[in-house]
Amino acid sequence: MKNITLIFVLFCFGFFACKQEETQKEEALSPQEFIKENIAFSGEKYTTMLAEHTDTQQSPRTTDPDGSFKTVAPRGWTSGFYPGSLWYLYEYTGDEKWKKAAENWTAPLVSIKDYTGTHDLGFMLYCSFGNGYRLTNNEDYKTYMIDGAKALSTRFNPTVGLIRSWDHGSWQFPVIIDNMMNLEFLFWATKATGDSSFYNIAVTHADNTIANHFRDDWSSFHVVDYDTLTGESIWKGTHQGAADETAWSRGQAWGLYGYTVMYRETKDEKYLDVANNIAKFYLDHKNMPEDLIPYWDFDRPGEERDVSAAAIASSALFELAEYVDGALKEKYEKSALKMLESMASPAYKAVDEKNNNFILMHSTGNKNGGKEIDVPLVYADYYFIEALARYKNKLEGKQIYW
Repeated sequence: MKNITLIFVLFCFGFFACKQEETQKEEALSPQEFIKENIAFSGEKYTTMLAEHTDTQQSPRTTDPDGSFKTVAPRGWTSGFYPGSLWYLYEYTGDEKWKKAAENWTAPLVSIKDYTGTHDLGFMLYCSFGNGYRLTNNEDYKTYMIDGAKALSTRFNPTVGLIRSWDHGSWQFPVIIDNMMNLEFLFWATKATGDSSFYNIAVTHADNTIANHFRDDWSSFHVVDYDTLTGESIWKGTHQGAADETAWSRGQAWGLYGYTVMYRETKDEKYLDVANNIAKFYLDHKNMPEDLIPYWDFDRPGEERDVSAAAIASSALFELAEYVDGALKEKYEKSALKMLESMASPAYKAVDEKNNNFILMHSTGNKNGGKEIDVPLVYADYYFIEALARYKNKLEGKQIYW
């Protein structure tokens, strides 16, 4: 009798487990529904943000330790991400309210089109005016970006062969891996003007970064300092990572994205090799969590995550998958989607009102400097929306990038 009872219990357990699995499968969103749901969620968050924050001279950035909303002026390096996200929402929905909002938040950045005090003009102008020009063909936007590309080019030193990143600190000529993200802007400028000097600067910068920024395992230093008289590297270390010898996760994502763009724009196989090597280090790292949202530094497992690194990497991998085939293509596509799904889960998506209407939680800006630790970051939102756009384009058989 006991055996019969046990068999019945096991049967019931198996039956209900199967039914639960079937229900979960039935409730699972299709890829198209997944994208639609997350764009709708992003739109809800940013609709409230627009209503609560109306000063277009102060672009949203993050949340301060006391929970208050933190913004930056046009010269802040993150100023282009919020208007860029608004342009993406307009592209997704076709709703004129997003176009108007994007135009309003992009307009203040005209003031920095000639600014030569930063290397971040790609982030600031290309994410904002670049997306705006792509979607509206506003010739004024094109003019502003050409001016910006000229301003960025003034930071290139022919002796060093690189674009100077920062003007602060005790370095002679600091160059950070983040700077790879501004080269796409220069490639655009060559296509817009026919002036190959922008292209040549981008290629020279990328080549010298390969020569000096990477370790044998294809992890990258955050900062490399150069002697302005000889052009030789004189120091390699970090500013935002845990230590000079560690792998700051967002830095690895910047490099992955940057060299994917380098291959797209030049079709030089050496850049594809670099992108693949960075991807291997990133995806196969022993300390990468199962959900593919990395710790803020790969050498600090168990500490805070950095959702912004995952968002950048996801977007990059959707594009990189277009340039490879076979098992590698499948790996990149699955990894990019896994990151998206993790970010869209309750673990990282801000479903309550404690995130100041940013979309994602749990990014880390600069733990080494004691700043922006486990907070929302506007660029995490931007690259999350961009990754959704690239996933949508892939499903529809369209060009991944723009």
